[in-house]
Amino acid sequence: MAYASTVNHAQLAARLRASRRPFLTTHFKPDGDALGSVLALGRALRALGAQPDIALAGPIDRSILGLAQPGEYRHVERGALVPAEGCDLAVVLDTGAWSQLEHCRDWLRANPSMVVGVDHHARGDDVAPERIVDPSCASCTQALVPLVDELGVPLGPGTRRARHTVAEAMFAGLATDTGWFRFSGADDRVFSLAARLLASGVDKDALFRMIEQGDAPGRPLLTARALSSLRYSCGGRVAVMRLSRADFEATGTRVDDLAGLVNEPMSVAEVEVSVLLVESEPRLSKASFRSKPPALPGGAFVDVNHLAARFDGGGHVHAAGARIAAPLDEAADIVVRACEDYLDAGG
Repeated sequence: MAYASTVNHAQLAARLRASRRPFLTTHFKPDGDALGSVLALGRALRALGAQPDIALAGPIDRSILGLAQPGEYRHVERGALVPAEGCDLAVVLDTGAWSQLEHCRDWLRANPSMVVGVDHHARGDDVAPERIVDPSCASCTQALVPLVDELGVPLGPGTRRARHTVAEAMFAGLATDTGWFRFSGADDRVFSLAARLLASGVDKDALFRMIEQGDAPGRPLLTARALSSLRYSCGGRVAVMRLSRADFEATGTRVDDLAGLVNEPMSVAEVEVSVLLVESEPRLSKASFRSKPPALPGGAFVDVNHLAARFDGGGHVHAAGARIAAPLDEAADIVVRACEDYLDAGG
């Protein structure tokens, strides 16, 4: 199937405007963009008089928890999260992959006519029959802006700085998915939107401190363990790190303390791809892939979305993830072989 938009912003806004009890969710283990997306849309719909039911599943990085107010969402680490009684619409944000929606997959499949979606990934499934998909957007929150504008909801109070607004949630998603505007996806549209959100009252300094300078005490120790496992392959073009469950236990950390760690080897000039493998279970490893943009305009680069797809994963050309059914050491060998095959074939 072609993963593309099936409705326009006006059509989707009409469905949202008619909903009184919408169920909002995103992929398992929500990141800053996923959490920002559900919060931004939830706040916009609440401003229209709806009672959104925001449901999140999986570990959430402690650094982004402050984006939400107490009681603003429901959360489970594992297990099912189905819509509350009276739900009249389900909105799936920042994913279109069944594999990332185990917490509500059965309900969504049983009620396709009630499901709509907004995403910015290039690959996905038929989760939402009515959806807006815009891979040109650097974040899902960016893809949400035209929809919220269509709803006629202000993004924030204006120049007065305020917390827990639509604009703040959107800025958090935009900033985190672009590496605070360093990644290649941060084009002129991104900076224009960032300026608009700042003019709507976003306090970027407070957000940066909360998100980027709010690590747990064990995070530097966990980073040290990841770096001590670092191995180069493919002539130094690929860097692979590993973290076992014992590493988390020894440093008093959890998987929600990993944000950004995969990027550490990217400071090395020769490295084009960085991979972080994390032991989820004795024979299951989670892989996070990152790659650099081309050194010159129009130059070659590694599409890690393509690499992740070899393991039924996905994401973006420079940031993707997958799960590999193998213990850490074996998973590392599998990933290296995949990278060798990719590079030998010229991409």
